[in-house]
Amino acid sequence: MANKPRSAHLHPGPGFRVRMNIERLAPELMNQFADFATPDISDLLNRLYAVDPGIRCLTRDKHQVHGPACTVKVFPGDNLMVHKSLDVIEPGDVVIIDAGGSTLNAVLGDLVATKAKHRGAAGFVVDGLIRDLPGIRDLDLPVFARGTSPIGPLHRGPGEINYPICCGGVVVNPGDLIVGDSMGVVVVPTMIVAELLERLRTHESSNADYFESVKKGNFSNTWVDKILADLECPLIRGTPAAPDADNKIHTDALVS
Repeated sequence: MANKPRSAHLHPGPGFRVRMNIERLAPELMNQFADFATPDISDLLNRLYAVDPGIRCLTRDKHQVHGPACTVKVFPGDNLMVHKSLDVIEPGDVVIIDAGGSTLNAVLGDLVATKAKHRGAAGFVVDGLIRDLPGIRDLDLPVFARGTSPIGPLHRGPGEINYPICCGGVVVNPGDLIVGDSMGVVVVPTMIVAELLERLRTHESSNADYFESVKKGNFSNTWVDKILADLECPLIRGTPAAPDADNKIHTDALVS
């Protein structure tokens, strides 16, 4: 009987490897992020660490998730390494799966989700599809994904666990803080977590009075006028003037 071609073999190393142990921040530190919404976290990360909005909470509107990332990279449509991640996670981990945004089939269903709940997973973030959504909802386990499909996964590999991945356009390293709510998912790099928490507290405190004023209708847009003036944006009043001989539009005035 002919042997299968060498190109069909899986090779140990990049693309087919599992890191069993990673460093995690203290739960007491990460748990404090439950007090902050993802838009505020995103703002203070300069709006560059929120995953693609196509990845959204599919379980319950009230669901939130926060915890260290157990990163899983799979071949699109395969979930062998998703199963293996259940032997790697520690209670409180968020399993975040890079399935390449594939719509071929689901890489997570109620069976894996049930096992993950027993192992203490905080939830899943999937750059791809899931299945068995009613059964997953019954578990009260937060799951974020691009959508659903009745088509199940294969279990062949390759894949990686606890190596850098890309989820929804954002690079995620093992142990990074994952925060998700009804508005989306944000990735907080490990080295900035403690500093960002202090920024969030300061931001919340400094903006409390301003928000109260806005609620009462007491606010000014002079800051907008300043930006427009600095950029020399014309404010045109009434009927626009005709262009002159040099084809230039005359305006009443620039913002001052």
